[in-house]
Amino acid sequence: MNLSNIEASGHEMHALAAELYPLCRSITGDGVRSTMRRLAQDIPLEIHEIPSGTQVFDWTVPEEWNLKDAWIKAPDGRRVVDFANHNLHVVGYSIPVREKISLVELKSRLFSLPGQPDLIPYRTSYYKKTWGFCMAHHELERLPDGEYEVCIDSTLSNGSLTYGECVIPGATNEEVLISCHTCHPSLANDNLAGIAVGVALARQLASRPRRLSYRFLFAPATIGSITWLALNQAVISRIKHGLVITCAGDPGIVTYKKSREGNAIIDRAMRHVLKTGGAEHRLTAFHPYGYDERQYGSPGINLPVGCLMRSPHGTFPEYHTSADNPDFIKPECLADTLTKALEALEVLEHNARFVNLKPMCEPRLGNYGLYGDGGGQRTGEFDELALLWVLNQSDGSNDLLAIAERSGMPFRKILAAAVALERAELLRREHA
Repeated sequence: MNLSNIEASGHEMHALAAELYPLCRSITGDGVRSTMRRLAQDIPLEIHEIPSGTQVFDWTVPEEWNLKDAWIKAPDGRRVVDFANHNLHVVGYSIPVREKISLVELKSRLFSLPGQPDLIPYRTSYYKKTWGFCMAHHELERLPDGEYEVCIDSTLSNGSLTYGECVIPGATNEEVLISCHTCHPSLANDNLAGIAVGVALARQLASRPRRLSYRFLFAPATIGSITWLALNQAVISRIKHGLVITCAGDPGIVTYKKSREGNAIIDRAMRHVLKTGGAEHRLTAFHPYGYDERQYGSPGINLPVGCLMRSPHGTFPEYHTSADNPDFIKPECLADTLTKALEALEVLEHNARFVNLKPMCEPRLGNYGLYGDGGGQRTGEFDELALLWVLNQSDGSNDLLAIAERSGMPFRKILAAAVALERAELLRREHA
């Protein structure tokens, strides 16, 4: 893995997130389309449009929502809230409105954060037709009494739900699903950081040999993954591993939420990468709340999909507020998340079972050029201990990841030892 390339990718990911930040995204609409068109400049993305009213399991693709303008005028004519200044000022999926109301009536439509008085909250109402505004609490408290004029210039009509899909084929049709949600407007960590890491991951994987195929899905949370699953049931059986990537750029420690199964190969791979990486990290059990891992892990689907993030949703004060801006996410944190994902995928790519072809005691490694001169332990890509672990455990029942887990050695050293032993015709590969 080229570390200088990863560092450069950190800055590229941050720049992409900052570029997409001003777009007004929701679960449908032109903001999502604009986002998909921008991603298609970097990766081979197929953009799908699923018509409103399409039945997808127990759900229905909703009407499409677009927002042109929105504001609140105070009695003196000042705009005290203006959508042009920040996307979060409008409750997502607000119906159109243009009327004059009293301050008392207006306050029933306003959302703020008394505990974070300088921040604008993020609120939505996808499936209940209503309207509202969000604003900083200290500004709400300063609103004078009198008559206010409110305007939300929005449309709710039959249209479509938009998602993007990028398939990078490998030598086999066994797939890894990488899923990123696209529906949050102007939230850098909880939305854009995951998208940026997903794009960088696709570009990295496209540039190297692959045994596995990779399917990247950029879709609105919940309804997007449900729609994709409902319309792609023929593909589901090909998905052997998966990651939801979100909240990928904040300074918190890397967190991995296990799949529904809890001990799938992706869970073991992420656990091993984080454990041997030496940095502080967090592993959490699956629970049916969070992001789209709960859709992929529903009983009838049951895909082995975990969730890779840094600070989990709801655990950082910037969460779902205007403080979740491009300054909150860091290039080095994006690069670190990308590195962890790539390392885990490398494990998936190269994991295999082997059989020791000389199992009657240890073979004399020096005869095969696998022992250091002068009787010392060989170091570098692999060492004598890695060779011995692989030879001892390669009875056809243990994969390389299991050997790495048991030995406590990094997977790359175990892999290098296995490759050397296979070349020396001391091992036979069984299957991936």
